Amino acid sequence: MAGPASLDVKNENTTVLPFAVVKLNPEVVQVLEKYEPNGLPGILADTRPPSSIKFGIGDIISVTIFEASAGGLYVPLEAGVRPGNYVNLPDQAVDNDGNITVPYAGRIRAAGRTNVQVQEDILQQIKKRAIDPQVVVTSSQQRSSLVSVFGEVRTPVRFPMPLAGAQDRITDAITRAGGISGAGWETWVVLERNGKRATVPFGNLVYFPSSNIFVQPGDRIYLYREPMKFIAFGATGQQGEFNFDAWRINLTQAVAKARGLLDLQADPASVFLYRREPREVAQRLGVDCSKFDGDSVPIVFNVNFQDPAGYFIATKLSMRPFDVLYAANAPQVDITKVLNFINTTLVTAESGVTLVNNIRFPGPTSSTTTITTIGP
Repeated sequence: MAGPASLDVKNENTTVLPFAVVKLNPEVVQVLEKYEPNGLPGILADTRPPSSIKFGIGDIISVTIFEASAGGLYVPLEAGVRPGNYVNLPDQAVDNDGNITVPYAGRIRAAGRTNVQVQEDILQQIKKRAIDPQVVVTSSQQRSSLVSVFGEVRTPVRFPMPLAGAQDRITDAITRAGGISGAGWETWVVLERNGKRATVPFGNLVYFPSSNIFVQPGDRIYLYREPMKFIAFGATGQQGEFNFDAWRINLTQAVAKARGLLDLQADPASVFLYRREPREVAQRLGVDCSKFDGDSVPIVFNVNFQDPAGYFIATKLSMRPFDVLYAANAPQVDITKVLNFINTTLVTAESGVTLVNNIRFPGPTSSTTTITTIGP
């Protein structure tokens, strides 16, 4: 596959889409390592652990009321033989208005409040009528504060968040679903929260603990399988689309996956990596971003494999999904192509003359007539 010449890339000779060329060196690699693609914390601002879970509409609530002695508001005198002066009220669901009903306390607001807040509200309503009352409110069944995990997991699950806040992280939620069903390096995690969506590779959660954020009530976690790939063409041993087959690979490994550079064709000093970088990263790399629109800048990184240091630098540059790797032809290759074309043309012409000289036709005076070419 013919591609742009190395000089065209290095000189940024294009009028269709502007791009920047950045020579790969240790300083550039340091900038790229610092500005890793955004994980979940960079997309979803709320990474704090969940506070105490609040009741929602439809939750089933259990209320238990204790009194200091029998004969009070809730515990009759004959209950003195029981091992405790308390009464369990029938379980009830939080209604569409967000309330529950407690005898002698009336309608109590429950939706959007913690169990401690509901307990205190009930206590304030009955403390002047009951005998030194105490109130315990628990959740019998949660229907609002749920977390869903589905997709490429062994057992899709929908589980409630404990009232006290279990502080589960994303990987904990995935574990509740039996873990991922495929290879980690080709699994992606989508987190939906409060109308926002963030997508990261599964490995991002494992190797970057800051990305493994806490689960919040209402989170939907979807896992899907899509191998990470890059494209290689030009003077490489093999052109096409290649899977990473690992959580991460570096530029040197990518060249190896493409069967290396062609000995008689490639220019080792002109290996290029095409990708888009955020404007902030491009500015840190010294790119003049004034001629670029949008949040990202197309950049072509140039690595020189003719320099031994280039191999070490390339091992520090991590490939990203959909990167494009291009190895340019050496300048002498184009000259060789022209010479071969000229040589082929001359040989073809010479062969044609020889063929004409050897053709014989039947004549009237002899069995064959020889056509003789006249000319210098």
